[in-house]
Amino acid sequence: MTAKTTIYLDHAATTGVRAEVVEAMLPYFTTWFGNASCTYELGKASRDALDTARSEVAGVLGCRPREVIFTSGGTEADNLAILGVAHALADRGRHLVTSAIEHHAVLHTVRALSEEGWRVTVLPVDGYGRVALADVEEAIGPETTLVSIMHGNNEVGTLQPIAEIGALCRERGVLFHTDAVQSFAHVPTDVKALNCDLLSLSAHKFYGPKGVGALYVKKGVRLSPITHGGKQERGIRPSTENVPGIVGMGVAARLAAQEMDAEVARQTMLRDRLIEKLTALPDVRLNGHPSERLPNNVNVSAAGVEGESLNLRMGLRGIGCSTGSACTTGSPAPSHVLTAMGMVEPWLSGNLRMTLGRKTTEADVDAAAAAYAEIVRDLRAQSATYVQGNP
Repeated sequence: MTAKTTIYLDHAATTGVRAEVVEAMLPYFTTWFGNASCTYELGKASRDALDTARSEVAGVLGCRPREVIFTSGGTEADNLAILGVAHALADRGRHLVTSAIEHHAVLHTVRALSEEGWRVTVLPVDGYGRVALADVEEAIGPETTLVSIMHGNNEVGTLQPIAEIGALCRERGVLFHTDAVQSFAHVPTDVKALNCDLLSLSAHKFYGPKGVGALYVKKGVRLSPITHGGKQERGIRPSTENVPGIVGMGVAARLAAQEMDAEVARQTMLRDRLIEKLTALPDVRLNGHPSERLPNNVNVSAAGVEGESLNLRMGLRGIGCSTGSACTTGSPAPSHVLTAMGMVEPWLSGNLRMTLGRKTTEADVDAAAAAYAEIVRDLRAQSATYVQGNP
């Protein structure tokens, strides 16, 4: 199969595994293939590799290695955090707080708990997709066991005031979880600075392999396992460890942290360049917060076009982007994130997300902007209802 995508602008969906990461992983498929639970040489080599990777991830998070639990990805990490706390602390209270713009890994999990009798408060967001600290404070009550608010939104890129929310939760004696799948290794995620007790991440969002993630669990936080069958990961996540994947995750985390400052500056410049070019077009506007956003995220809506048609035509030109979360691609329903932000037609269905990466160039951004402008003009010319300036 020949790769036809020439400009890849969907890094929020996934990233390519770095060559250095692949190189580090390869020996653990063949030479050092042992089960990390075994005590002979092959097993010890795998155990040592896990310890190294755990330290690398912990180094980026600013926590103890023992506070990192490896999972199969961000979805499992979110489920483990929410279900683990809910079941462990059910005797204290059965109330959870989250927001309307969370990833479905969180929203579907709290929905499942609500069907089991837990009370769930889903907080609204403003037009930028931000949660109000006052709403969090008002929602927390005597029976609240957990607040879960994502760090950076996967669709519109808006960053939440996580440190302030975490400080409020700590003051009220409530555990705080943040889904940092999109933000880890892209913006600072020091768990002490963020005041969080649990934090989810996924390797394939920062040039590591798919199928591996992690959950930071602050020392002293009680979690009930959601799977059973072994003593791996301190019994919190039993299963034979994916040693090659975890090794790759550790290397990817370390490399991303080393390059973070330079990449954030470079991608922010490219992001703002792309936003400026796209929003210079008539009836095109930015979705999400203009400044408190992920450095690589651009999400815009164009009146008079349908986002899926726009995305398809961009793809035919070799430009890979999306209309929202990769986990809901193909769903006919409008984005729950944009809906929660109060967006209505004609903007709601005309959105497109472009997310930049470490290999994105200025030429890529300019070419994508030019293609977008041409396609939007063509689609509007075919529309029987669009009138410029009066969408």
